[in-house]
Amino acid sequence: MNSVGKNIKRLRESANMTQETMAENLGVTRQAVSNWETGRTQPDIDMLHKISALFNTDINEIIYGMKQTPAVEYIDKGKTAAKTGISFGACLAMIISFTSWQSIPWSILHGLLGWVYVIYYLIKY
Repeated sequence: MNSVGKNIKRLRESANMTQETMAENLGVTRQAVSNWETGRTQPDIDMLHKISALFNTDINEIIYGMKQTPAVEYIDKGKTAAKTGISFGACLAMIISFTSWQSIPWSILHGLLGWVYVIYYLIKY
């Protein structure tokens, strides 16, 4: 069974649909659905579009097996992680500064400089 066939079968079973019901909804025979699921044949692009509409998904999920996550989501997660890391770095600079020089003014200065960089980063990116 190929990956397209596995994905069609997974979507059909998750919708609690029989091959017969799926075939009726798509206007094909039950044997055609069976052939897709076993990998003997492949649905054409028009049929992939109908299948995706039937299961309320996109064609990529039928072909690749999972919904494709937009790249924008990954970029947003990266920016959030970077902002968190920079904030943590500013706090860490204050702690290290205080433990090194035993001076509260120096630790405040380093913390403020760290936060200035955080604000600069937020404005720029």
